[in-house]
Amino acid sequence: MSEFKNVTVVKKANIYFDGKVASHTVLFPDGSKKTLGVMQAGDYEFSTVAAEIMEILSGELQWQMKGADQWQKVVGGEAFEVPSNSTFLMKVPAVCDYCCSFIA
Repeated sequence: MSEFKNVTVVKKANIYFDGKVASHTVLFPDGSKKTLGVMQAGDYEFSTVAAEIMEILSGELQWQMKGADQWQKVVGGEAFEVPSNSTFLMKVPAVCDYCCSFIA
C-alpha cells in the first residue's frame, strides 16, 4: 500500500535521539495506529509496549532483540516484527524511511 486514505494525521512529530529519528502518527477509522518516519544514520535502542511491525520503505538497517546474539539485515520492501513489552536495537548505516504498525 503506497498511501493511506481516510486517516487522521497528528501534526506534532515524535522526535527521538536528538532529532535523528522523527515520525508522525497516523490514526485509522478502525482505531489502529501507525507511525511514518525517517531515521538518520546511527545506533538506536527502542522499547515498546505494543507489538509492532517495522516496514522498511527505503534504505536498510540491522536489528536484533536486546540480548540476542545475531543481527538481522532488513532492506527497503522488507519488514520485521517486534513482540510486545520488549526492547530492540537497530544499526542504521544511512537514512532509512519506515512505517511502524502497532498490533493490537
